[in-house]
Amino acid sequence: MKIFAGLVALFSLITITGAVYPQGEQAQPLLPDKEAFLLTVFLKHDQTMNNVERGVLLNDTRWNELFPPDGVEIVNHYVMMGIGQVIVMRVPPERLRLLNRVIERAAWGAYQTEFYVTYDLAAARAAQAAAQ
Repeated sequence: MKIFAGLVALFSLITITGAVYPQGEQAQPLLPDKEAFLLTVFLKHDQTMNNVERGVLLNDTRWNELFPPDGVEIVNHYVMMGIGQVIVMRVPPERLRLLNRVIERAAWGAYQTEFYVTYDLAAARAAQAAAQ
């Protein structure tokens, strides 16, 4: 439900602000990827355990074998000190449910999770500026 609400909010914002479409005669989408969307996942460290304990739990759940599922591309993967891991993925819509199940099965317990639909505003702004 959180993901659905995020998608609705994102598409409403895009429509209202025109962030993805330039203004003018040749209105074309600036974000042409219709095959996938970007999803940012925060894997927040559970600070009641240390990295060794977390590693044991992740090995038991086969995290490294299951993540990312086939068809899901990791675009960026960072460690945010004091928070945990931040992973940006390109996700085909039909793989979203599988990705969610993998995270539920293998990451929960070691991490608290947050999901955010993401788009590259820098690319959209650059294209919009070039069109003006």
